[in-house]
Amino acid sequence: MGIGCNQRLRILYLLQTLLKKTDDEHGLTMRELRDALNAYGIEAERKTIYADIEALQCFGIDIIGVRQDNTYYYHVGGREFELAELKLLVDSVQSAKFITEKKSRQLIKKLEGLASEYEGQQLQRQVYVSGRIKANNEAIYYNVDKIHEAIAKNVKIRFHYFQWNVKKEQELRHSGRWYCISPWALSWDDENYYLVGYDKEAEEIRHYRVDKMLDLEVAREKREGGKYFRKFDIAVYTRKIFGMFDGEEELVTLRLDNKLAGVVIDRFGRETTFFPVDRDSFEVKVRVAVSRQFLGWLIALGDGVEVVSPESVIRRIREIGRELRQKYGK
Repeated sequence: MGIGCNQRLRILYLLQTLLKKTDDEHGLTMRELRDALNAYGIEAERKTIYADIEALQCFGIDIIGVRQDNTYYYHVGGREFELAELKLLVDSVQSAKFITEKKSRQLIKKLEGLASEYEGQQLQRQVYVSGRIKANNEAIYYNVDKIHEAIAKNVKIRFHYFQWNVKKEQELRHSGRWYCISPWALSWDDENYYLVGYDKEAEEIRHYRVDKMLDLEVAREKREGGKYFRKFDIAVYTRKIFGMFDGEEELVTLRLDNKLAGVVIDRFGRETTFFPVDRDSFEVKVRVAVSRQFLGWLIALGDGVEVVSPESVIRRIREIGRELRQKYGK
């Protein structure tokens, strides 16, 4: 690259140096800025660099000069993302089970590029928070992109769907036939990514794990099921579906100890109405898909919760109790 071309790129190299080498705790002197530009083969007078810094400030870059011991140190102050925000994003990437280890490292490396090299070291330490289980299927990223494309184009998608067998092999469901679904929403729930869409064959809303989709294609047929989604609320939907397992939707009345108020709010939201029963307990009415996962959640709460109605749910819990006694009783 010629010297003249380098001179034209001078202000960009200056900005790159400031972004990578400075932050609120680390600054560079004018001499250090000139040396950094020299490393790119660029000669620049102090007056020129002052002018470039002023131009960057006018552009909106928060470059701050601080006098210390008769020397000015320049650093970038406010950035697009604060360090605390980047740490939050890094931990989200690392904790997301559907993102593979390889892709996690790639994404975190890109996030490091949004901070100074000193702050980037703190983000690297965030990577080792724990040895979480991660997915192995990298096709999820392309699947998500295709699903968004289909939603934008208002068309269906088709895919094969698999489950794991005891040999740890992928086994196609639906006898290996294509699933043809109208995609309407994506949801991240229970550490997995789900597609929520309309199944014309079953004439109902269904959800599918995105990381278990294979050979996903964007179809040409227009989406169906719009009438089901006009007032669809993904947050309400995921509150009803425990662990994203289907079940018959029912209005269930629960009586709980007051100490479980936080559990109810965490699961169903603050807008859930509490009906006081006595000094120690309250009741709630929640509409949920009554799956074994929901019943297991109730059982896990112990004697602090009681199903008041409907009777069908009470019978199912009794059946589970009998099954457990038969299996583990003496």
